[in-house]
Amino acid sequence: MAEIKDPENTIIIELKDGPVTVELLPDVAPKHVERMKTLARAGAYDNVVFHRVIDGFMAQTGDVRNGNAEKDFNIRSAGTGGSDHPDLPAEFSKLPHDRGTIGAARSSSPNSANSQFFINFADNNFLNGQYTVYGRVIDGMEHVDKIARGEPPADPDRMLSVKVAADA
Repeated sequence: MAEIKDPENTIIIELKDGPVTVELLPDVAPKHVERMKTLARAGAYDNVVFHRVIDGFMAQTGDVRNGNAEKDFNIRSAGTGGSDHPDLPAEFSKLPHDRGTIGAARSSSPNSANSQFFINFADNNFLNGQYTVYGRVIDGMEHVDKIARGEPPADPDRMLSVKVAADA
């Protein structure tokens, strides 16, 4: 288990294969970090599926409106929604989209990120400067690597729970 240096800016995502510890980067992308913590504390990410998982690329999740496997779930709608909060402005930085980094999913508009995010399976440097990086997996990447693939997966995996470490 990784050492948690800042529990207020660390997220624990419970997957079927075990916990994933994410160090958030409030100095880099404060609005995105705050949104993730707000939604985690509200329980909004619990039971949300990974609706787009591309081998060698990334696993996308976080559609709190349409992606909850326990609430009127339809896999075809997962990935089309966000949260009840307003979209976030881009917080681009020089941080690369390396394996294990967390990026803000968005539409073609740079200022359209809301609740969805992706975890990079590989170094995806072609995304650099185009998508906000606001966290990195510091423990449990082996569990991320086991997430079911597909666009969408036939039997999608989900985030069983998402908690701020300070509250866990």
